[in-house]
Order: sequence, then C-alpha cells, then structure tokens
Amino acid sequence: MARISDIMTCAIANMLMDGERVFHGVASHLPMVATQLAKTGHAPRLTHLNIAGAVDFCMTPKAVYSSASDSLFQSASSTFDLGEVFDLSMRGGLDVAFLSGVQFDAQGRVNASVIGDYHKPKVRLPGGAGSAVLIPTAKKCILWRTKHDKRTFVDKLDFVTTGGNVYKIVTPLCIFENKGGQLFLDSIHPTSSLEEVQENTGFKLLYDEIKWTPLPTMEELALLRKIDPKDLRSLEFINI
Repeated sequence: MARISDIMTCAIANMLMDGERVFHGVASHLPMVATQLAKTGHAPRLTHLNIAGAVDFCMTPKAVYSSASDSLFQSASSTFDLGEVFDLSMRGGLDVAFLSGVQFDAQGRVNASVIGDYHKPKVRLPGGAGSAVLIPTAKKCILWRTKHDKRTFVDKLDFVTTGGNVYKIVTPLCIFENKGGQLFLDSIHPTSSLEEVQENTGFKLLYDEIKWTPLPTMEELALLRKIDPKDLRSLEFINI
C-alpha cells in the first residue's frame, strides 16, 4: 500500500518533464528520489543537478549517500558548482528548482527567516540562502513540506523571505498550484479529505473543482524500491 512519502514522491516525479534542467539543495531527499524516478522513467533526458555539484548521478543500493554526499560524484557524468547553478537560473536556463520553507501564505510566498518578530524572534531560521535567488529566477519552483498545519500555511507570514515563480506546493495532505499569484487547491491526496485540508490551512481554500492525486502505480512503487532501497524519501517524516 502506498504511503504518504510514496504519494508525494510520485506526484513530484510526474511534474517533471523530459529535457528539463532540475536542481535541488541540501536536505532534499524526497525531491532527489523523485527526480531520479522521473529520469529513470518518463524523462530520460532530464538533467539532474544537486547542490554538491554532481550532475546526472545514479543512486545505487551500495552507495552511502545523502542529498549532498560526495559519494554521488562516483557516478556523476560531470560537475556543476552552486555558483554556476545561480548563474544558470538568472540567465533563464534553470527549468525547475526544488525548495522549501517553514511558512507559506495564500500568495505562495515563503518564510524561511524567523518565527515571531524579526528583531526579537522566537526562532531564528536559516534564511533565504539559495531560495532568495532561485524562486524569483527559476522557470518553475516546486516547494515541498512534510508538515501541513495552520502554523505552516498561514494567513500572514511572520517574515517574507522570498516569492516568485512558485509552481506547486506538495504537502502530506494535498497539492497547491499557483495561479496568477494565488494558491489554488490542485488535488487532494486519497489519504486525506477537503475537510482535513481546510482544517489544517490558515487561509480559505480556493479551487475550481475537487480533484484527487493519483495513487502510485505498481510499476512506480517497484521502481521506487529499486532506486531508493534505504527509503531516504521517508526521512523527513520521522518524529513528525
């Protein structure tokens, strides 16, 4: 039976298209596996860039890896450092960037800086880092978060770190799509409901119709087990 991590991974993989240049940063196991799934399946000409600089690497069962491990270079076709990724994005050559945050609002803007007042915060977060560059400049930004509650999807951000070309946001309950600077409910996962999504969202849901996220196929699940035998895609769900 498909788990939430499987549903999210397959949903993200199916957003990627053949021939796209796709980048993810550190602590990005779920989008890393999703990109590998797309490249192994329907998008063989996709170019996979990661923050460590490995290009088109292969996740092998014997490798000791994280989303930024130097072991990924063992199978990489080439290297492309982070500065070059930013330059590529600002020149309009980066198709997809995977990023995340701690708070999101109804306009798809992101807070990754502070919780509470900026000058006297309750929590000081890592800050914009690459997202401040990539979200405004990449052609599409796919955001993901393994928590979906009213502290995450808020009516008003404590701080606006960045905003821009947000394409979709994938959560354990649903997928949001950005339409004209406003988040719309794109699909609800079969493991959730409209009522649960609204109860855990701090702003009123907008939607044209109720759609359901497809469950992973047996072929996708089999390929996931082959690509990711260590189940890295589920790491972010531990202790939630």
